[in-house]
Amino acid sequence: MTATRIKVCGITNLADARKAVKLGVDSLGFIFADSPRQVTIKQVRKITEKLPPFINQTGVFVDEDLGQVREIADYCGLDTLQLHGRETPEYCQQLQEWKVIKAFRIREELEIERMTDYKVAGYLLDTYQPGIAGGTGKTFNWDVALEGKKIGPVILAGGLDPANIVTAIKKVDPYGVDINSGVEISPGQKDEQKLKKLVNNIRGMKYEK
Repeated sequence: MTATRIKVCGITNLADARKAVKLGVDSLGFIFADSPRQVTIKQVRKITEKLPPFINQTGVFVDEDLGQVREIADYCGLDTLQLHGRETPEYCQQLQEWKVIKAFRIREELEIERMTDYKVAGYLLDTYQPGIAGGTGKTFNWDVALEGKKIGPVILAGGLDPANIVTAIKKVDPYGVDINSGVEISPGQKDEQKLKKLVNNIRGMKYEK
Protein backbone atom coordinates (compact mmCIF):
# COMPACT_ATOMS: atom_id res chain seq x y z
CA MET A 1 0.00 0.00 0.00
CA THR A 2 0.98 3.61 -0.51
CA ALA A 3 -0.06 6.61 1.61
CA THR A 4 -3.72 7.43 0.99
CA ARG A 5 -4.74 11.04 0.29
CA ILE A 6 -7.65 12.31 2.35
CA LYS A 7 -10.34 14.61 0.98
CA VAL A 8 -13.10 15.94 3.21
CA CYS A 9 -16.04 17.08 1.14
CA GLY A 10 -19.06 19.22 1.96
CA ILE A 11 -17.07 21.96 3.68
CA THR A 12 -19.37 24.94 4.31
CA ASN A 13 -17.52 27.12 6.81
CA LEU A 14 -14.04 28.32 7.75
CA ALA A 15 -14.05 26.70 11.20
CA ASP A 16 -14.52 23.21 9.75
CA ALA A 17 -11.95 23.89 7.04
CA ARG A 18 -9.38 24.90 9.66
CA LYS A 19 -10.13 21.81 11.77
CA ALA A 20 -9.56 19.56 8.78
CA VAL A 21 -6.34 21.33 7.79
CA LYS A 22 -5.01 21.17 11.35
CA LEU A 23 -5.62 17.42 11.43
CA GLY A 24 -3.68 16.91 8.21
CA VAL A 25 -6.36 16.50 5.56
CA ASP A 26 -4.97 16.85 2.02
CA SER A 27 -7.98 18.28 0.20
CA LEU A 28 -11.16 20.21 0.99
CA GLY A 29 -14.26 19.81 -1.16
CA PHE A 30 -16.86 22.50 -1.84
CA ILE A 31 -20.20 21.49 -3.36
CA PHE A 32 -21.64 23.95 -5.88
CA ALA A 33 -24.41 21.59 -7.05
CA ASP A 34 -27.84 21.17 -5.48
CA SER A 35 -27.21 19.62 -2.07
CA PRO A 36 -27.84 20.18 1.66
CA ARG A 37 -24.15 21.16 1.68
CA GLN A 38 -24.31 23.51 -1.29
CA VAL A 39 -22.20 26.66 -0.95
CA THR A 40 -22.00 29.98 -2.77
CA ILE A 41 -18.92 31.31 -4.47
CA LYS A 42 -18.64 34.06 -1.87
CA GLN A 43 -18.72 31.54 0.97
CA VAL A 44 -15.97 29.51 -0.64
CA ARG A 45 -13.76 32.46 -1.49
CA LYS A 46 -13.90 33.64 2.14
CA ILE A 47 -12.63 30.20 3.15
CA THR A 48 -9.98 29.66 0.47
CA GLU A 49 -8.46 33.10 1.02
CA LYS A 50 -7.67 32.12 4.61
CA LEU A 51 -6.25 28.65 3.99
CA PRO A 52 -2.51 27.97 4.29
CA PRO A 53 -0.46 26.80 1.30
CA PHE A 54 -0.30 23.19 0.08
CA ILE A 55 -3.99 22.49 0.75
CA ASN A 56 -5.85 21.27 -2.32
CA GLN A 57 -9.20 22.97 -3.00
CA THR A 58 -11.75 20.98 -4.98
CA GLY A 59 -15.03 22.18 -6.46
CA VAL A 60 -17.82 19.66 -6.95
CA PHE A 61 -20.15 20.20 -9.93
CA VAL A 62 -23.05 18.36 -11.57
CA ASP A 63 -23.80 19.09 -15.24
CA GLU A 64 -22.89 22.76 -14.80
CA ASP A 65 -22.46 25.12 -17.73
CA LEU A 66 -18.82 24.99 -18.82
CA GLY A 67 -18.36 28.75 -18.68
CA GLN A 68 -19.88 28.86 -15.22
CA VAL A 69 -17.47 26.21 -13.97
CA ARG A 70 -14.54 28.24 -15.26
CA GLU A 71 -15.78 31.44 -13.61
CA ILE A 72 -16.36 29.71 -10.28
CA ALA A 73 -12.99 27.95 -10.35
CA ASP A 74 -11.15 31.20 -11.08
CA TYR A 75 -13.06 33.25 -8.52
CA CYS A 76 -12.69 30.68 -5.73
CA GLY A 77 -9.09 29.72 -6.48
CA LEU A 78 -9.88 26.05 -7.04
CA ASP A 79 -7.14 23.54 -7.87
CA THR A 80 -9.32 20.58 -8.84
CA LEU A 81 -12.74 20.06 -10.43
CA GLN A 82 -14.82 17.03 -9.45
CA LEU A 83 -17.60 16.26 -11.92
CA HIS A 84 -20.54 14.12 -10.79
CA GLY A 85 -22.97 14.42 -13.67
CA ARG A 86 -23.23 13.32 -17.28
CA GLU A 87 -20.24 15.38 -18.38
CA THR A 88 -18.71 14.00 -21.57
CA PRO A 89 -15.01 13.28 -22.20
CA GLU A 90 -14.98 16.34 -24.49
CA TYR A 91 -16.39 18.51 -21.71
CA CYS A 92 -13.63 17.35 -19.36
CA GLN A 93 -10.95 18.02 -21.98
CA GLN A 94 -11.98 21.67 -22.08
CA LEU A 95 -11.06 22.11 -18.41
CA GLN A 96 -7.41 21.11 -18.68
CA GLU A 97 -6.22 24.19 -16.78
CA TRP A 98 -7.34 22.29 -13.67
CA LYS A 99 -6.98 18.75 -12.41
CA VAL A 100 -10.24 16.98 -13.28
CA ILE A 101 -11.78 14.09 -11.37
CA LYS A 102 -14.68 12.29 -13.03
CA ALA A 103 -17.13 10.52 -10.73
CA PHE A 104 -18.72 7.18 -11.60
CA ARG A 105 -21.65 5.76 -9.66
CA ILE A 106 -21.32 2.03 -9.09
CA ARG A 107 -24.27 -0.34 -9.32
CA GLU A 108 -23.16 -3.98 -9.53
CA GLU A 109 -20.14 -3.60 -11.78
CA LEU A 110 -17.75 -0.97 -13.06
CA GLU A 111 -18.18 0.58 -16.49
CA ILE A 112 -14.54 0.08 -17.46
CA GLU A 113 -15.07 0.86 -21.13
CA ARG A 114 -16.77 4.16 -20.30
CA MET A 115 -14.03 5.09 -17.83
CA THR A 116 -11.31 4.66 -20.42
CA ASP A 117 -12.94 7.34 -22.58
CA TYR A 118 -12.09 9.93 -19.94
CA LYS A 119 -8.53 11.25 -19.91
CA VAL A 120 -8.66 12.82 -16.47
CA ALA A 121 -6.44 13.08 -13.39
CA GLY A 122 -8.51 10.67 -11.32
CA TYR A 123 -11.67 8.60 -11.11
CA LEU A 124 -13.99 8.86 -8.12
CA LEU A 125 -16.09 5.78 -7.44
CA ASP A 126 -19.29 6.32 -5.48
CA THR A 127 -22.44 4.34 -4.72
CA TYR A 128 -25.30 4.47 -7.20
CA GLN A 129 -28.65 5.61 -5.88
CA PRO A 130 -31.48 6.71 -8.18
CA GLY A 131 -31.86 10.47 -8.41
CA ILE A 132 -28.76 11.23 -6.37
CA ALA A 133 -25.55 12.37 -8.10
CA GLY A 134 -23.35 11.77 -5.06
CA GLY A 135 -23.19 11.80 -1.29
CA THR A 136 -25.41 8.75 -0.75
CA GLY A 137 -23.77 7.82 2.55
CA LYS A 138 -23.80 4.16 1.47
CA THR A 139 -20.97 1.84 0.53
CA PHE A 140 -20.75 -0.37 -2.55
CA ASN A 141 -18.94 -3.64 -3.26
CA TRP A 142 -15.29 -2.60 -2.96
CA ASP A 143 -14.16 -5.57 -5.08
CA VAL A 144 -15.49 -3.59 -8.03
CA ALA A 145 -13.17 -0.67 -7.25
CA LEU A 146 -10.10 -2.86 -7.78
CA GLU A 147 -10.92 -2.98 -11.49
CA GLY A 148 -10.91 0.81 -11.70
CA LYS A 149 -7.27 0.99 -10.60
CA LYS A 150 -6.29 -0.50 -13.95
CA ILE A 151 -7.45 2.74 -15.60
CA GLY A 152 -5.86 5.34 -13.30
CA PRO A 153 -5.85 6.87 -9.81
CA VAL A 154 -9.01 5.87 -7.93
CA ILE A 155 -10.65 7.94 -5.21
CA LEU A 156 -12.96 5.82 -3.08
CA ALA A 157 -16.20 7.38 -1.83
CA GLY A 158 -19.58 6.31 -0.52
CA GLY A 159 -20.41 5.66 3.12
CA LEU A 160 -16.87 5.91 4.46
CA ASP A 161 -16.43 6.70 8.14
CA PRO A 162 -13.93 6.16 11.01
CA ALA A 163 -15.24 2.64 11.61
CA ASN A 164 -14.78 1.24 8.08
CA ILE A 165 -12.02 3.39 6.60
CA VAL A 166 -9.12 1.07 7.43
CA THR A 167 -10.95 -1.95 6.00
CA ALA A 168 -11.75 0.00 2.84
CA ILE A 169 -8.16 1.12 2.32
CA LYS A 170 -6.73 -2.34 2.98
CA LYS A 171 -9.18 -3.78 0.47
CA VAL A 172 -8.79 -1.26 -2.34
CA ASP A 173 -5.54 0.62 -1.66
CA PRO A 174 -6.99 3.68 -3.44
CA TYR A 175 -5.06 6.79 -4.37
CA GLY A 176 -7.42 8.73 -2.12
CA VAL A 177 -10.61 8.62 -0.10
CA ASP A 178 -13.47 11.12 -0.16
CA ILE A 179 -15.30 11.56 3.15
CA ASN A 180 -18.46 13.55 3.77
CA SER A 181 -21.40 12.45 5.91
CA GLY A 182 -19.26 9.95 7.82
CA VAL A 183 -17.62 12.80 9.78
CA GLU A 184 -20.65 15.05 10.27
CA ILE A 185 -22.90 16.14 13.10
CA SER A 186 -25.45 17.33 10.53
CA PRO A 187 -25.24 18.11 6.78
CA GLY A 188 -22.50 20.69 6.29
CA GLN A 189 -21.31 20.64 9.91
CA LYS A 190 -18.27 18.46 10.60
CA ASP A 191 -17.69 16.57 13.84
CA GLU A 192 -14.14 17.28 15.01
CA GLN A 193 -13.83 14.05 17.01
CA LYS A 194 -15.04 11.87 14.13
CA LEU A 195 -12.72 13.71 11.78
CA LYS A 196 -9.78 13.29 14.16
CA LYS A 197 -10.47 9.57 14.57
CA LEU A 198 -10.74 9.06 10.82
CA VAL A 199 -7.47 10.84 10.07
CA ASN A 200 -5.67 9.05 12.91
CA ASN A 201 -6.95 5.68 11.69
CA ILE A 202 -5.64 6.35 8.20
CA ARG A 203 -2.32 7.87 9.22
CA GLY A 204 -1.75 5.03 11.68
CA MET A 205 -1.67 2.45 8.90
CA LYS A 206 1.66 1.04 7.80
CA TYR A 207 2.63 1.82 4.23
CA GLU A 208 5.37 0.70 1.87
CA LYS A 209 8.45 2.90 1.81
